Amino acid sequence: MERIRTTLVYVLLTLVTAVALFPIGYMLLIAGGEGERFAEGGQTLFPETAGEMPGNLASNLDTVMTDGTLDFRRYLRNTLLVAILAVSGTVVSSAMVAYAFARVRWSGSKPLFMLMLATMMVPFPVIMVPLFTMFRELGLIGTFGPLWVPAWFGNAFSIFLMRQFFMTIPRELDDAARIDGCGHFGIFRHIMLPLATPALLVVALLHFMFVWNDFVGPLIFLSHRDQFTLALGLQLFMSRLGTTPWHLLMSATTLMVGPVLVLFLLTQRSFVEGISTSGTKG
Repeated sequence: MERIRTTLVYVLLTLVTAVALFPIGYMLLIAGGEGERFAEGGQTLFPETAGEMPGNLASNLDTVMTDGTLDFRRYLRNTLLVAILAVSGTVVSSAMVAYAFARVRWSGSKPLFMLMLATMMVPFPVIMVPLFTMFRELGLIGTFGPLWVPAWFGNAFSIFLMRQFFMTIPRELDDAARIDGCGHFGIFRHIMLPLATPALLVVALLHFMFVWNDFVGPLIFLSHRDQFTLALGLQLFMSRLGTTPWHLLMSATTLMVGPVLVLFLLTQRSFVEGISTSGTKG
């Protein structure tokens, strides 16, 4: 009976994995197709000659990288610039605020922590117009500022994640550091940050994925085409000469999805460790 149950679990997990991977596989199949087949309406789920896929995919990727309509290289640089600034701000500010909530005893910390958690319930469309008005008054509309400046003031979910991780670290380490003459900044820098590396990687990866895939933010705050990010650049492929070049669109999507997948695979162990540890103590 136990063997049958284990087999059913593996079969179910295999089916779920296949369903999850199907969109990625289909994206690669379309990216490896030929433009003429799409124009003639003759593209099928599987290519007629599987051996043609690598060559077609390489050709389509080269077309995307050198196409003047998309200017993929510029959009990639813009996205990387925004992602680096935003991720750096989120990691630094969220870690500092989380340390204050987890380790510093001060009046009103718990009510303020609950208030901060409540901000996660506010959807972005509610604050979209106030944010646009504020950044317009600051003269930041049409710049990258609105996309990365808020990250340096903390992120509620990242603060919660880091705070939960800091709560799992024994306070005896703080006491030992104080005996050696460390203050709060010394404890934060020399004790907490090295031990919180998995949680820091989780925060960085999650915010990198958010910034990398963000479409609404750049659409609202950017006004010049040479400032577009990858998400906005992909939209340019949706209508060109009255048709959508699906093979080029999927090739550009492959280039956009690829870095995130590679980054996750490289940090998978630390990601799982950070997620599993951050919720063990409240």
